[in-house]
Amino acid sequence: MSWRTVYISSQCHLSFKNNYLMIRTDEVKQIHLSEINTLIIDTNMSTMSVYVMNELIKAKIKVIICDEKHNPSMELTPYYAAYNSSKMVSKEVNWQLQNCGEIWKKIVKYKIMYQARVLAYADKEISQKLITYIDQIENDDVTNREGHAAKVYFNSLFGTNFSRDDENNINAYLNYGYTILLSMFNREIANNGYITQIGIHHRGPTNPFNLSCDFMEPFRPLIDKFAYDNQEVYFGKNAKLDLVNLTNRQLIYQEKKMYLTNIIGIYVTKLLAGIEAGGIDDQWFEYSEV
Repeated sequence: MSWRTVYISSQCHLSFKNNYLMIRTDEVKQIHLSEINTLIIDTNMSTMSVYVMNELIKAKIKVIICDEKHNPSMELTPYYAAYNSSKMVSKEVNWQLQNCGEIWKKIVKYKIMYQARVLAYADKEISQKLITYIDQIENDDVTNREGHAAKVYFNSLFGTNFSRDDENNINAYLNYGYTILLSMFNREIANNGYITQIGIHHRGPTNPFNLSCDFMEPFRPLIDKFAYDNQEVYFGKNAKLDLVNLTNRQLIYQEKKMYLTNIIGIYVTKLLAGIEAGGIDDQWFEYSEV
């Protein structure tokens, strides 16, 4: 499975030769397409042809392009990422709400569990309060334990004056990291033949990534922990590169060391199958530090 995230931050020309991505600056570097999971282009001084774009898409490589402020602004995704996408989308529009509600309950459970672990890592005693929320989660989280936990979590982790709406260093880390994470889920959902617009809980009419926003929730605390550790570090080029490198980290999943990119691929495939079958396994959500 592909695992490498390639980050382009300086002027270059990208070309394709014999299944290799060629990166031409003052020298030429080459990376076999089979190794690349995600390509991030964080400079307006790079160029590539439509031919290269098509080869990247054929290889199912997620391509993220950043704007002049170095924030992710767009991504390249194929119209037809799977041979049976019409069949999968037909199933998706007819998902049973009961199955969706049960899976959302599990997603919220593990999101809160991992948030509690981040608080414990930060030596915040209130982490135990989040654990008490887990037993209170109902189908489709109708009592909004996720929202209550989020308020306690962010105020404890970053201070009572912290707001996700503010423009500050911490939110810069969170926003950039969440965007990179979201793109990974977009890729895997498309590769399975589904579309990202139809969510199981997120159903925003203007959100093209509802399903990705659903599935990524238990993995957000990985970004939160990084932001906590680096909140005093200016959010510049090096910080962005470190965030990108989070996608190349290894975690324990299903009793094996795996790259985060591959974990997300397995996790998404299992959740999609679980929605269809009406069965959900806790092991699908469980990961831990190496």
